Amino acid sequence: MRLRYTLPALAELDAVLDHIAGRSPQGVRRIQTRMKAIIDLLLLHPNIGRRTNDPSIRRMTVSPYPYLIFYEVTETEIVIHAVRHGARDPSSMPGAS
Repeated sequence: MRLRYTLPALAELDAVLDHIAGRSPQGVRRIQTRMKAIIDLLLLHPNIGRRTNDPSIRRMTVSPYPYLIFYEVTETEIVIHAVRHGARDPSSMPGAS
């Protein structure tokens, strides 16, 4: 299974990591490590995330951190559509009605 990020997802991920790096270089490394572990898990078990209101979009929490990864599973790849802080407006999240 292949992994692909949309351009908006890459921009969101960069913004999240830049924000954290400005406050805690150690913290950003921990979050990057945890996000990579979650994405590696998704590659092994693509349907592990929770369904959203959009049947094609799933959501995975980057526990213990308050970040959500929104992704789509196709036959050949996992497409990361967004990386968001969980406190953001839910109506702006992928898969929200």
